[in-house]
Amino acid sequence: VQLQASGGGLVQAGGSLRLSCEASGSIVFVDDMGWYRQAPGKERELVAKITLSGRTNYGHFVAGRFTVSRDNAKNTVSLQMNNLEPDDTAVYYCNAALVIRQAVGVRQSDQWGQGTLVTVSS
Repeated sequence: VQLQASGGGLVQAGGSLRLSCEASGSIVFVDDMGWYRQAPGKERELVAKITLSGRTNYGHFVAGRFTVSRDNAKNTVSLQMNNLEPDDTAVYYCNAALVIRQAVGVRQSDQWGQGTLVTVSS
């Protein structure tokens, strides 16, 4: 089971980026999905989260600039980031609450992607 993130890169302040993440493997069920970020010297923080039914929750710093979405049929979550600021520079991690299949039975798994770097230049 893995989460594969893509879409990071270098962008100028005021620009946009779209991050995507796909969950794959022996997945029975995908509950909440979302994005977190960690800047150098700082703790990891919530960027955006979306429930299976589509309810969203954003970090206070988002201020309407980002939009999280998901495709339940494809087990993907995306983050559209507009009007990026230098303070948005960080490694962005996707996260998903999964129920995964084991050799015998199933179990819950809080799965993290490998992280994708977003750099915003001033």
